[in-house]
Parts: sequence; structure tokens; C-alpha cells
Amino acid sequence: MINRLPPLAEHAWDEQQRPLAQEIINGPRGALLPPFEPLLRSPELMAHAQRMGEYLRYRSALGQRLSELAILVTARHWSQPVEWAIHAPIAREKGISAAAVQAINEKRQPDDLKSDEWVIYHFCQQLHQQQKVSDATWQQAIGLWGEKGVVDLIGINGYYSFLSMIMNGAQTPVPDTQDHLIPE
Repeated sequence: MINRLPPLAEHAWDEQQRPLAQEIINGPRGALLPPFEPLLRSPELMAHAQRMGEYLRYRSALGQRLSELAILVTARHWSQPVEWAIHAPIAREKGISAAAVQAINEKRQPDDLKSDEWVIYHFCQQLHQQQKVSDATWQQAIGLWGEKGVVDLIGINGYYSFLSMIMNGAQTPVPDTQDHLIPE
């Protein structure tokens, strides 16, 4: 598979790309990671996307453990190997069980999620598979995280769907990792 939008050499960045790429490098990510390599072709889009992603990944109302679970469900839905490779180890580090991560990878329902993780899992699955969320799941989520948290959860699903589409379209290669997405 050919990387359709490979990383641009730093010396080739133009006056619009350079400061926006540097903003990502200087931020919590510490590098211009694969989702932003293809997005660098549209610097303003990349800048807006990275700012939203920085909020959703690091400061959402859900906290990082639950955000990472939502990211994994989304990456699996889109069969996005780069997002999976990046976020599977982070999810385990933040407290999602290895067995749950493996079950999601295998497209099986995990059997060892904590109660708040179940709500995230069902909410994300419903949103991706039925394009809506049941009243019962919605009320559980509102009860746990309020409207702000639910909006953030929807935002995580949408944002990581966007990144998945970018990388799936660009055929972004998977980084060297132990965490590989199981092929369909």
C-alpha cells in the first residue's frame, strides 16, 4: 500500500505550514504525528483539527481513561490501524483492561468493563452502528457526565472518525508497534 500523502520534509514547509506544524510539535503531542502529516496539506484545517483534538484527547469532561476507550471503539469501527496502534497502549495505560482492548480489536463485546466504561462502549457502538443513541443509553450518559460530557463524547466519536477517514483515504502507514488491528 502506497502512502498517498507522506510526510513533507520540514525544509519544504511553507510560511503557513511552518508555524502551525510547530504549534503541534510544541504542544502535548510533542511531534507532528501521522494524522497531521496528511493534514499539513491544508494547514488551516489541520490547525483547527489539532486544537479540537487536543481538547478532546487531553481535557474532555470524560477524562483520559474513558476518552481512550471511545477512541478505540471509533478506530475499530473505521478499521483504522494508525489510531489503533497509537491509542491501544494508551488505553491500557489509562486503565482499560488488556482483555477489553483485545475484545474490541476482535469486534467482540468485552466482558470486563467497569460500569462507566460500559456506558461509553454502548454509546459509541450505537452512535457508529445505528447512527443514533437509545434513550436509555443517553440517560445513563447524561446521569454520569451531564450534557457537557455527552457532547464531548459525541465530539470524540466525530473527531476520531474524521482522522480515520483522513488516514484511510491517504493510506497512512502504521507506526512500528506491538498493537496491530486485526484484519477484517
